[in-house]
Amino acid sequence: QVQLAESGGGLVQAGGSLRLSCVASGRTFSVRVMGWFRQAPGKERDFVAGINWSEGSTRYTDSVKGRFTISRDNAKNTVYLQMNSLKPEDTAVYYCAVDTTGWVIRADMHEWHYWGQGTQVTVSS
Repeated sequence: QVQLAESGGGLVQAGGSLRLSCVASGRTFSVRVMGWFRQAPGKERDFVAGINWSEGSTRYTDSVKGRFTISRDNAKNTVYLQMNSLKPEDTAVYYCAVDTTGWVIRADMHEWHYWGQGTQVTVSS
């Protein structure tokens, strides 16, 4: 089992920035990819960004490219999501997730195995 704990959400005005953190504990040696998804009210949970835990390669959904940056600190078992130039449409609950079976960063939420409890991000216009 891998446990995930997110932090860093909050309320910010459009154009502002937030940094989310997610700390993994438990069987962290099994982590292959870590990433972030988000879910707005009444919508599906969508892929935002992911990072290969070994080599550090990244993948982003198109709507956040150039604004969000995912990074990792292997020694701290922590993944970060730096979010800049936030827009009202970024408002959602953001979830940290782990894939333990492959090194490819996959956008389908059903391919991921462990999830955090989520942290709310609200961007006001």
